[in-house]
Formats: sequence, C-alpha cells, structure tokens
Amino acid sequence: MAKIEACRLCPRRCGVTRLPGRDEGPGYCGMGADALVARSALHFWEEPCISGKQGSGTVFFSGCSLQCVFCQNYALSHQGKGKRVSVESLRRMMDALVEQGAHNINLVNPTHFAAFLAETLTGYRPGVPVVYNSSGYESLEGLGLMAGKVDVYLPDFKYFDDRWALRYSHAPAYFEHAAQALEEMVRQTGAPQLDGDGMLQRGVLVRHLVLPGHSDDSLRLLDWLEAHFTGRILLSVMFQYTPFGEADQYPEINRRLTTLEYQRVTRALEGMKLEGYVQERAAASEEYIPDFSFQGVIGAET
Repeated sequence: MAKIEACRLCPRRCGVTRLPGRDEGPGYCGMGADALVARSALHFWEEPCISGKQGSGTVFFSGCSLQCVFCQNYALSHQGKGKRVSVESLRRMMDALVEQGAHNINLVNPTHFAAFLAETLTGYRPGVPVVYNSSGYESLEGLGLMAGKVDVYLPDFKYFDDRWALRYSHAPAYFEHAAQALEEMVRQTGAPQLDGDGMLQRGVLVRHLVLPGHSDDSLRLLDWLEAHFTGRILLSVMFQYTPFGEADQYPEINRRLTTLEYQRVTRALEGMKLEGYVQERAAASEEYIPDFSFQGVIGAET
C-alpha cells in the first residue's frame, strides 16, 4: 500500500506519519494510509459530458478532508463507511467498470488518497479518461502526485467568502487554496477537449453548488470565475442542495432553495461568457444519492 510521511495531501497538512510500521492512523480526513471504498459502479447523474449514455465509472472513497456539515454522502465522509482495498483490487474494479462500458473512471473524493492513487496509476491506465472528482480544497503537493495521471479534473468550488467555508466546512483559507488548486489543474490538463460524442476527454469542469441564503456569495464567485477562467474551464452550476448531515444545526441552510434564489443566479448566468451546464431546480431530490452498500467493491480486504 502507498505510505507517506508527514501527510500534506490537503491544505490542512495535519502531518500524520504514514510509513510501514509507523502509520499513526487517521488524519483530519478520518482515514489512514490505506484506501477505503464504498461503491464502484456506473453512475448516470453526472454532467452530460461525464455520464454520457453509458455512465461514468464511479469509485466512491471514504473519509474527507473538507467535512462539510451538509454533505449528502455523510456516511462516507464523516462516518468512514467503506471497505479496505489494495492497489491491485482497485485496478480490477477499474477494469470491471471499463468492461461495463464506462466512459471514464471517476474517482470521487480522492484527495486524501492521492499517494495511493498515484501508485495505482503508475504503470497502469484503464483505457478511458481518469476523472479526479474532488472538493476543490487541495494542496499543490497532492495535485503534484496526480500530474500526468489525471485527464479530467472535476472540482467543486464551494465558497467565495471564507466566512462560509469556516462555518460550513471548517476550512481555513478555502478560497486561496481552491483558487491555487484550480490554476494548477488547468495547467496540468489545458483547455477542455471533448470528443465527437461530446464526452470530456481532457480539461477541467468546475462545479458550484448554490446554498440557500447565499446567492450573493455564488454571484461573487461566478463573476470571479468568469474574469479568470473563461475559455479555460467548463462550469456546472448546481441547484440540487438538500439538507443532509448536520444541516439541521444551521437553520439558515436547513431548507432547499427558493424559486427567487434559483432565478437570481440563473438570470446572472445568462449574461456570462462561461460555458457549461445549469442544473434544474428539480434536481434537489434524495433519489439521486447513490446506494453505498459496497456495490462493485471487489477484492476488498477485511
């Protein structure tokens, strides 16, 4: 298994030692050095250029370096649900997804396992684009391990104002780290490249989830993205927010978006030069959340 010393894979840089015989156990992300996976299956609810007609080959990892209070995958990110896998078993899962027709291999929440994934993808390629689907709260050290191994970056960009990053994700200097990470992702992959079927083969697709009561923050972030990344990224603006996890402890976000909030953001997008996708408000439904019952997790270690 991949082991690292003094972990710096995310901006928290908790420094947990992860070497054979000296794995200190969980870092801030709740994980040790060995990867835990909760699901490996085709997923049809990503953006059209990711899911296509045949589905995206998603691998959902456990733990999380961001720890958002409203996370819809709470059982994975906060409670660590998952089964331990080896480099070889993860490669077998990827191969199985490709055999099922997956357009790509979509590594969901991979940040804290970057060293493990770098080992997995060294001397091995699945034959379809590799997608790095993350919170956007990345360190340059972690992203450096993925250079040349990732074809498509699919990061969130959650907040413009660090007040909200601290309140809802306990993430210091979120904007600074996310902005640096996005620049590095674009540097590694270049401008978006789609094939003849409209499937993203290379590049960066940025996701932004609009939070209830925070449309001002969304508009500020979208203005910034337009000023700095028009023509360099694709954008996906999502309105699927549904209260999960600990959202009931934060009354201002313990609800879905109003029609007015949705219209305010969509109208602003109409005048912007950024290209990509705008999600329908009707997508705010629990039916789109995957079943984390270890589907497709083969060769797991106990």
